[in-house]
Amino acid sequence: MITEVKAKLGRVGVWLGGRRFHDTPVESWRHAVRRIEQLGYGSLWGPEGIGGKDALANAGIQLAASRHLLIGTGIANIWARHPATMQGGAATLAEAYPGRFVLGIGVSQRLLVEAGGLDYGRPLNVMRDYLDEMDQAMTRNPPAAPFVRVLAALQPRMVQLARDRTDGVHSYAAPVEHTALVREALGSDKLLIPEQAFVIEPDPEQARAIARRYRGKISSDSPYARNWLRLGYGHQDMANGGSDRLVDALVAWGTPDAIAARVQAQLDAGADHVLVHPLADDMSTAIEQLEHLASALPPGWG
Repeated sequence: MITEVKAKLGRVGVWLGGRRFHDTPVESWRHAVRRIEQLGYGSLWGPEGIGGKDALANAGIQLAASRHLLIGTGIANIWARHPATMQGGAATLAEAYPGRFVLGIGVSQRLLVEAGGLDYGRPLNVMRDYLDEMDQAMTRNPPAAPFVRVLAALQPRMVQLARDRTDGVHSYAAPVEHTALVREALGSDKLLIPEQAFVIEPDPEQARAIARRYRGKISSDSPYARNWLRLGYGHQDMANGGSDRLVDALVAWGTPDAIAARVQAQLDAGADHVLVHPLADDMSTAIEQLEHLASALPPGWG
């Protein structure tokens, strides 16, 4: 199944969503999905926040709006639904659109989870138990069509859990050096699908300002911050929206060719499929950025 999905994904997909797109009408999403497919991108992924739009429902809308695009959840929040419901929802989409749905799941962030009145607990243990219950539900009700399941993982033990219990890793807000470390830990037979944020803007000050505005205040308790610290970035790198060093590591900016070079660097570090993420305030700007980038991507990217 992994080999089949790798072939369908190609080398580059799209990550699109977040708080700036919460109010985007469904019909606008349908148009965006069709355009992304026309441009040759292999997949489209999007997030889920507690109280926001439902990741599995959105995936169904996007699958219906496209013909061959793979749709992934980046991520479906485990706190938003019971493990058996997650398994059943994914199985339903996989049956309706064979070979075109990838389930990405994750533990989210403590701040967001506890704001929803839930106990974050020990995320590694919570995820292990959640996977156990998903697998039990799958045993009771085997899916009519298989689907790939990947785990949002940044820290080594979560990466190990992804290696042992799922089909691979979907990483977010992680620099190229993290991709290389995860590939080494995963081995060669698991999927590695990192998100790569970008801004087509040649002026360094303007590009970094866009990146900082999009990322907002960086919480030192977030899993992203802990991962950056582990990679050698300091607390000073996270102040005031991020140092130039950190911003440049996380966000590719400049010409389309410069951004394509970062995509290639992620592939060279071990990524199977890179999700380019335009940092834009609205759908039309995001699609425009994806159009410009498509013409500069490495040969055979689609």
